[in-house]
Amino acid sequence: MAYQKKIMLLGSGELGKEVVIALQRLGQYIIAVDSYENAPAMQVAHQFEVINMLDGEALDDIVKKHQPDIIVPEIEAIRTERFYDYEKQGIVVVPSAKAANFTMNRKAIRDLASKELGLRTANYLYADNLTDFNTAVIKIGIPCVVKPLMSSSGKGQSVIKQEQDIEKAWNYAIEGSRGDYKEVIIEEFIKFDAEITLLTVTQKNGKTLFCPPIGHRQERGDYQESWQPCAINNNDLIEAQVMAEKVTKALTGFGIWGIEFFLTEKGVYFSELSPRPHDTGMVTLANTQNYNEFELHARAILGLPIPNIELIKKGASAVVLAEKQGNAPDFKGVETVLENSHTDVKIFNKPFTRPYRRMAVVLCNGNTSENIIDIKNKAITLAKNIEVVHQ
Repeated sequence: MAYQKKIMLLGSGELGKEVVIALQRLGQYIIAVDSYENAPAMQVAHQFEVINMLDGEALDDIVKKHQPDIIVPEIEAIRTERFYDYEKQGIVVVPSAKAANFTMNRKAIRDLASKELGLRTANYLYADNLTDFNTAVIKIGIPCVVKPLMSSSGKGQSVIKQEQDIEKAWNYAIEGSRGDYKEVIIEEFIKFDAEITLLTVTQKNGKTLFCPPIGHRQERGDYQESWQPCAINNNDLIEAQVMAEKVTKALTGFGIWGIEFFLTEKGVYFSELSPRPHDTGMVTLANTQNYNEFELHARAILGLPIPNIELIKKGASAVVLAEKQGNAPDFKGVETVLENSHTDVKIFNKPFTRPYRRMAVVLCNGNTSENIIDIKNKAITLAKNIEVVHQ
C-alpha cells in the first residue's frame, strides 16, 4: 500500500491551511476545496476546486474527478450526507461520516451528548418558527443563549437578556444559519467560571490523547483570545476527559476534536464539539506543545503514531480582525509586534475582508514558570498594534 495519499480538504480557511502544511510535511498530496478562489489553504495545496459544497452533485463530481483516498472536512456547510456513500466507495472520511453528519448540526450532537450519553449539558429546546421560539424562551428562562443549528465562527449566536431581545435574536439566528437548516437551539444561560477547549486526539492504532486544556474568551460567538494551559482542578479535568472520550467514541473515527466545556461550581458542562482542529487551538502554533494541533491531526489522519502530548511552554493567541468590507487587504504594525521576543504573527492571506473577519493571529509564549495571564495580556496588547488596511 502506497504511503502517499491523495487528500481532499473541504473548506480552505486558515485552519485548513495549517492542516495542508502539516500533511505536506508528511509527504501527502492535497486538493483544497472552497466556495471562493484563492482561499488560504488553496495557496499551499497541490490543486484546488471552487464549488458550492452544499451542492451535492457538484461535490460528487469533484470526488469522482479526483478520486481521493481521504476526505477531510474543515467546515460545517457541506452536503455531509454524501459522506456515507463515499465511505462505501472505500474513501476514508475524517474522522468519520457519522461524526461529520452529527456535528454539523447542533441538534444531533446535543441530543447525542445529553439524551444518549447522559453528559451534563445546559437545558435546551428547539424552534423552527417565531411562535415556538417565543414559547421556548419563556420555558428556558431569560437570560438564555440562542444559536442556529448550523453555523460557524459564532454567526447568528446571541444572548437574550430581556423580552425585547426575543424577535431580534430570532432574526439574527436565522440570518446567521448556514445550509438548509432554519431552526435554532435555545439554551439555558450557564453561569461559568471559565470556558475551555479540550483538544482530543483519537488514533487508529493507539489510545485517545488529550492536549493540556485551552482557555478562551468569545465575543459575538467567536473566539478573541486563547491561552494554554488553562487553570482547572484535577477532578474537573478528569471529568472533561471522560466526557470527551465518551462522545468521540460514540461518533467514531480518528483525528483531532475540539471539545468545548463550561467550568462551573456544579462541575463540568459539555457545550460544543468540532470534529477537526479548533480555532482556539491556534495557540499551539506558539510552540506550547511537542506537536501543534495540526500536526496531531495530520498524524491521526494518516494513522501515524503519536507517542504522547507534552506541554513545552505556556502560550496565548489573540486575533486580528477586519473592521470593514474590502479586497486585497494589507497590514500595518507587524514589524512593531515582531520586535518583541517570544512573539510571532500568522497572517492568513484571505483575499477579502468583512467586519469582524479574522485575518491574522498574534502568538506569544513563555516558560512554564511564567504567569499565563501576563502572556495572554501581552498577546492582546500586541494584537492591537496590527491594523488591517485596504489599498
